Amino acid sequence: MTRTLAEDSNHDPQFEPIISLPEQEVKTLEEDEEELFKMRAKLYRFSSENDPPEWKERGTGDVKLLKHKEKGTIRLLMRRDRTLKICANHQITTMMELKPNAGSDRAWVWNTLADFADESPKPELLAIRFLNAENAQKFKVKFDECKEEVRKSQADSGKEDDLLCRRRWSVMSSVTRRFLV
Repeated sequence: MTRTLAEDSNHDPQFEPIISLPEQEVKTLEEDEEELFKMRAKLYRFSSENDPPEWKERGTGDVKLLKHKEKGTIRLLMRRDRTLKICANHQITTMMELKPNAGSDRAWVWNTLADFADESPKPELLAIRFLNAENAQKFKVKFDECKEEVRKSQADSGKEDDLLCRRRWSVMSSVTRRFLV
């Protein structure tokens, strides 16, 4: 008996699993962070160990700027689309500067001293390319806002540290005075 093409396309076999696995909660370590920015992009890293040095694609996916709810630190995190493997993971610092890549209005280049994408920290020269210039500009604006927020946070913590030191000095001085009297 021969089947027609229409019969084959309607055939939908149902297979029951041999073993049923319980669902497990997977932690992304993003639970304690607030998402400030998220957009699809393509990430590259500059491979200077090659001869000649060249840009290598690191992955395509959503780039995120995340702020830790307790610490106030901000990091850039990017995962590849299908595998969700981390391809960029580093803190935003005041020293970072986005520069246009080869005159493109939809790509940026920056340095990071410690990128943790490969689990161990290492300095990287990274480039990111967006679908269009508008998206690239939105990223730059948010990146710069995050840098400013980090700068203010560091300045405030410096003031707090300075105030704390003065208080300790004052307490130590009063204790010393009591001891000497």
